[in-house]
Amino acid sequence: MELLLWRWSTAVQLSSLVTIALFFFALQRSVRLDEVRSWARAWTCNLAALTVTLAYWYLRPGPALFAPTRVAYGVAKVAFVWLLLEGAWSLKHPGARLVPRRVAVIALAVYGAFVGLALSTIERLGLAQHTAMGLLLLTGVVLLERAPRRPGLVWLSAGLLIRALLCLAEAGAYALQIVAPDSPGAGPAGWFLAASSSFDSGAEWLVALGCVIAVSERVQRELRQANEGLLAAQEDLRRLADRDPLTALANRRHLPEALRAVQPQGALLLFFDLDDFKEINDRYGHHVGDECLKRFASALRECFRPGDTLVRYAGDEFLVVAAGLDEASARERVEHVRERLRFGIGGGPRILFSVGLAALPPGGHPEDALRAADESMYAAKAERPARRSAGGQPR
Repeated sequence: MELLLWRWSTAVQLSSLVTIALFFFALQRSVRLDEVRSWARAWTCNLAALTVTLAYWYLRPGPALFAPTRVAYGVAKVAFVWLLLEGAWSLKHPGARLVPRRVAVIALAVYGAFVGLALSTIERLGLAQHTAMGLLLLTGVVLLERAPRRPGLVWLSAGLLIRALLCLAEAGAYALQIVAPDSPGAGPAGWFLAASSSFDSGAEWLVALGCVIAVSERVQRELRQANEGLLAAQEDLRRLADRDPLTALANRRHLPEALRAVQPQGALLLFFDLDDFKEINDRYGHHVGDECLKRFASALRECFRPGDTLVRYAGDEFLVVAAGLDEASARERVEHVRERLRFGIGGGPRILFSVGLAALPPGGHPEDALRAADESMYAAKAERPARRSAGGQPR
């Protein structure tokens, strides 16, 4: 009966491992992450260990091949655990290795030699093998649960812990059979070992599920980060698109958004136009004209409030959208702008301008206020020759 139970539980584990190994083989082809590759190799090693064991028991090749079979089984099982933990560590610390590959290979070689030379019976092999696996798995659980903790690793840690406890329970059953083969507990221990493969299958499915959940959580986290990066880049591009490259003021593309923002409470619009700007370009050159535009933009920034929207509306036309600013205060600020531009710099031209004011009432139409400010500016520009002939200050 124990033999039948062993065959049934081993068949369950074999079919389970074939399914899991094929799944991870397919997964690594679509999800190209180091941890998935490690896990695909881990489940392949686990399947190889069980295949070697079944081949030996069913083919009965003789005592000469028992030692190589023990070595192949023991090394494959430990490699399975090591690769599981290596993948989990890579998931927690991307790009890092749990141990250097050369150290892992040397450790597996030493363990294989120990299995081949010192463990001459099934019971001793089972005791050493399951003790080693249980301790390695418990070490992995401790490492995964140390800070910083990853939410996606909870299920994987739980699966590794259950698999570790099963390994240690199987090691205890083998120890009982070695130390007290005739004791009352030896019989139940034998039955437990005969059915242990089916228990192992359940725990390994939980480990596989934990691997998938952990990878899914990482992929989702990276997608969120990539999406946040794209949104930030989109916002940066939008700001660049809404910014005049010469003066660093907002450009005309940004104006509708600025007007919508102040429409509920209303605002004062100031429309500026530089006087005789074409003559400056013709006489001094476009590079001087560009410097005049930058000087004028700088004067606007210095004289108006940080919350006011400053817009380069067209070539030499500028607009200020000032919420909560009354007309008297606005004209005072305009005079401050004139003072800063009164004299040219380095023999350059003076910068003169005309300005028109219009109110955008709360809930009013921005287009109407913008048109009124434009008309007011042209009216001020039309008055300029008469004011100059009378000796007045240009508006």
